[in-house]
Amino acid sequence: MHTSPRGVDSTKILTRRELAAVLADLAGKSPRSRNARMNLILVRLACCCGLRVSEIAGLRLSDLRTDLTRPHIRIRRGAAKGGHPRVVPLWWDAGTLQDLHEWKAERLSQDRDPDALVVACQQGKRLGTRLSRHTLRKRFRTACRALGLDRIRTLTIHHGRHTFISHALAGGRTLAEVRDAAGHANVSITSTYLHVAVEDQAVGNLFLFG
Repeated sequence: MHTSPRGVDSTKILTRRELAAVLADLAGKSPRSRNARMNLILVRLACCCGLRVSEIAGLRLSDLRTDLTRPHIRIRRGAAKGGHPRVVPLWWDAGTLQDLHEWKAERLSQDRDPDALVVACQQGKRLGTRLSRHTLRKRFRTACRALGLDRIRTLTIHHGRHTFISHALAGGRTLAEVRDAAGHANVSITSTYLHVAVEDQAVGNLFLFG
């Protein structure tokens, strides 16, 4: 087990190489598979936005504010842990913003209701219906198939949240910014993710600034 000086297990995050591999694999499958496209969005919401599985399950299309000057995700009071609403920035990463913007447009073409679910069943008569947290957890592991079976066995969807926080801090966002985006009660929780190794032999570009 690899830990930071504050005790955060670095195996609970996807490194830049791992996340890049997962995103590339899903992007390659997306043109021919609606489920792959949705799995890509699931990974984006978990790993690039830090949403909890309960927040992903209840997220509505109207919560994706992708057309604003400061595009963001709105986490509603009823969906947020502890009942504390928050805003998750989408301007931190261009790839995440683009994928979520395109998926929102696709979902609106399926279901004209702006309050339809972002992540929902894509099959036949059940199109647009809610997916359970258990199903979302299974889908996350399926989405990470490019990492191999041994790595998949160690992963949970909550590791996506650890990934987001660690990469955001390593990418230069301040503790206060990441605390607010993650919905932590205080900055001391966020600070436990400082110095967690997010790099490996290949450096990617998860967060693009400017």
